[in-house]
Amino acid sequence: MLRNKEIYLFIVTSVLIVVIGILIGWRISPATAMLVAGTGILLAVSYLLLLFWRYHRLQQLTQYLRRIMAGDTSLDVRDNREGDLSIVKNELYKMTRMLSEQQEMLQEDKDQLTDAISDISHQLKTPLTSMTVMADLLSDATLPDPKRQEFTRHLQKQLERMEWLVSSLLTLSKLDAGTVQFAKEKVQVQDLIAEVIAPMEIPMELKELHWNIQGDEQTSFTGDKNWTKEACINLLKNAIEHTPTAGKIDIHFKENTLYTEIIIQDTGKGISKEDLPHIFKRFYKGSHAANGSVGIGLAMAHSIITSQQGDIEVMSRLGEGTSFIVKFYKQII
Repeated sequence: MLRNKEIYLFIVTSVLIVVIGILIGWRISPATAMLVAGTGILLAVSYLLLLFWRYHRLQQLTQYLRRIMAGDTSLDVRDNREGDLSIVKNELYKMTRMLSEQQEMLQEDKDQLTDAISDISHQLKTPLTSMTVMADLLSDATLPDPKRQEFTRHLQKQLERMEWLVSSLLTLSKLDAGTVQFAKEKVQVQDLIAEVIAPMEIPMELKELHWNIQGDEQTSFTGDKNWTKEACINLLKNAIEHTPTAGKIDIHFKENTLYTEIIIQDTGKGISKEDLPHIFKRFYKGSHAANGSVGIGLAMAHSIITSQQGDIEVMSRLGEGTSFIVKFYKQII
């Protein structure tokens, strides 16, 4: 502490002032000189004690900083008293809390990445195993042509499934990272539904499904048409998979002063109460999931809609079908 130039100058200045005060006081009287000397010494000692105390507090803050740098963000150094050191301690506490929250977020990101890698590995393992077995069978020169054609078709299906899976996972990763730029354009819902139905007509005809579309042709919302179409296709695909042969799918849309609503309703198996809270979670497959289901479609639809400040709800009962309700609000307050 004594190596501090400010303290050194203070001591030298204090000594000079006391000496000058003593000399001046001596001319008045020895008692005055003694009084000046005593007062000066007391003030100097008091100031030095204050400096020692402040240096001790600063050393404590230095130790806190070292512990924080070592990764200990559980310290609580808050001080509600007045003073510059108290302000520094409070700011240090705020910084510590921010570091702690950032560490927690980083850990959550690491856990999510680990889970995602695990899920991707699991989802890719099944088709890869199947393809390996069929590739070995196809290498048999004595394999009959009908079987060879059958295995080739299976290989093609597995390759298409893997391509869809990788594409979906990349899309979800972009949505999670916030790198997708959603357009803000006026979307006519009638045109949107027509584009959603088009690629699904053949699967619906194969299952002899009946569909009904109702809504005002002027209904619209502000959003990204292409991404919303992707979300609605996933919802419709889910409805087709879970609706039995000769079932029915209804699509209703309407608009009011608060929001635009799109409802996709089926007469399928329905969803159990236990599964309802989890259906939008990635890779979640309920007790009535279709064979080969991966559990990505609904999660992707949810991400796309909510990323556009929309909302999606589900209402379902076992044996009575399921309704997905999508809302795009006019103005977010």
